[in-house]
Amino acid sequence: MCGITGWVAFDQDLTERREVLAAMTETMACRGPDAGGVQLTAHAALGHRRLAVIDIEGGAQPMTVERDGRLLASLTYSGEVYNHLELRAELESHGHRFRTRSDTEVVLQAYLRWGPGFVEHLNGMFAFALWDARTEELLLVRDRMGVKPLYYYRTDDGVLFGSEPKAILAHPRVEPVVGPDGLREVLAMVKTPGHAVYQGMAEVRPGHFLRIRREGLTDRQYWSLEAQEHTDDLPTTIATVRDLLDDIVRRQLISDVPLCSLLSGGLDSSAITALAARGLAATGAGPVRSFSVDFTGQAENFLPDELRATPDSPFAHLLARHVQADHSDIVLDAAALIDPEHRGAVLRASDLPTGFGDMDTSLYLLFRAIRRHSTVALSGESADEVFGGYPWFHEREAVYGGTFPWHAAGMARRLGGRGTAPRESLLDPDLIARLDLPGYVADSYATALAEVPHLPAADPHERRMREVCYLHLTRFVRILLDRKDRMSMASGLEVRVPFCDHRLVSYVFNTPWAMKTFDGREKSLLRAAARDVLPREIVERVKSPYPTTQDPNYPLALRAALTELAGDPKAPGQTLADPAAVAAALSPERDPQEARPSTEVLLALDGWLRAYPISLRL
Repeated sequence: MCGITGWVAFDQDLTERREVLAAMTETMACRGPDAGGVQLTAHAALGHRRLAVIDIEGGAQPMTVERDGRLLASLTYSGEVYNHLELRAELESHGHRFRTRSDTEVVLQAYLRWGPGFVEHLNGMFAFALWDARTEELLLVRDRMGVKPLYYYRTDDGVLFGSEPKAILAHPRVEPVVGPDGLREVLAMVKTPGHAVYQGMAEVRPGHFLRIRREGLTDRQYWSLEAQEHTDDLPTTIATVRDLLDDIVRRQLISDVPLCSLLSGGLDSSAITALAARGLAATGAGPVRSFSVDFTGQAENFLPDELRATPDSPFAHLLARHVQADHSDIVLDAAALIDPEHRGAVLRASDLPTGFGDMDTSLYLLFRAIRRHSTVALSGESADEVFGGYPWFHEREAVYGGTFPWHAAGMARRLGGRGTAPRESLLDPDLIARLDLPGYVADSYATALAEVPHLPAADPHERRMREVCYLHLTRFVRILLDRKDRMSMASGLEVRVPFCDHRLVSYVFNTPWAMKTFDGREKSLLRAAARDVLPREIVERVKSPYPTTQDPNYPLALRAALTELAGDPKAPGQTLADPAAVAAALSPERDPQEARPSTEVLLALDGWLRAYPISLRL
């Protein structure tokens, strides 16, 4: 993995702006703790921070290709191309010669061979900037599912870019301004493709690349979900899913540094861990190392709810024994979860107030602990979006609710530790009225719905479920992918997501919903495809989302933090808060658990406004 940044300016000499590029690059040090580098030419300045995973000695960046002493192209690259060995062999057959073993050099040579169409040859998760010195143009490229982030900011004579907003915000010309749509994006639980919250900033959309030339910027989509007739029968479909998973996991086990698996004991992470264990054993490289997150007192305090019927730990331990994994639990307490230093680290990693509270902090602390042992981790993220795992895929009221299904199902409340108050209930009601979050969500939903590719004459319910799947794969999963990227890279840990392989995503997207639920359950295809490598108890386990602490000390700690905010007239969060609602939430008669999601949101906004010199222009 890595962190990238840079600056293209066609009307300036950037060789004299090293100090600006160095400051931008330094913000990416958390993403690349192993090494750093910069390259400055007249109109292009590229910065790189490296997390060394493949070819430790030879993969330094920015990487260049020269011929007869003349620069052809330069690349600053983040990610992994999992088919780089096959591409290397193909390029060598065309006469290309390599000086390193890195996939970075394969990307560079692929561009020189195939031009901008080279991106269609790549299988992986990646975000990179490639400067073609021959034509003086910059390509900004992002992977198909948006696993790796890439932001940009247009200037009068070019563009700034970076893996995270902080790299762009480090440039002296950029002011961190947030307008109404930016705050709406923060609060609405909608991931609008291309939206970056900060005014003037945007994201390269997944499956797109930008070409920046003196004449201007063009945006090209090189991949999208398409509607294709599914002709395989059920046994063939299950076998195809398994064959794809075997190939995907095998490719993603390649690493020159220690690798592990994230294991919750659910179907998704268990399937990846079991297949990884098999893959490692086949090469004599086992056992697989696995890690789980747990909370102090979770076993004693656990109460089943509508989303989490069982705690994770017993199932994680069962799978670890089943595949003979070298397993560790990372146990966190309420003090660690509420610690301002840890919550501040989460904010700095995100550059935004996510409002997920202990779920973000625990993920950050889990990754920080794992990084002491491993540099790469496999994750089961995105299986629910690909295979239809969430409860609201199967609730008619949510499916036909006329909005994003997770909104219709009240996902934010259901995930947030059994709180009952809406996320925005502690915010100024006049502000909320002006923002019109329902209207913003409705507009986003209509835009997304208009994009869905359909087959002619589809059954009405099949048609609707194709829409539901599309919404999750283009609007919901990217919230979770962003979260996982920021929390992992804050500790210099590379997290790979096998279920985001575009071949698997495309195949399952076009599988009929009736086939995806052939046994009357969620994730029927995945369950059938992985059944032979899993214990029966895990095969039959009902979906349980990422855990949240049930330690009664945690909501009490949140209440104490809210009390401190309410008593500080200089707290920036007070400018957004509803004093009456805050006072009611702090009432001794009020269960602190009830206001937990809304307290998390207000505290996150307050922390954001304290840490960043943001101009809110609402």
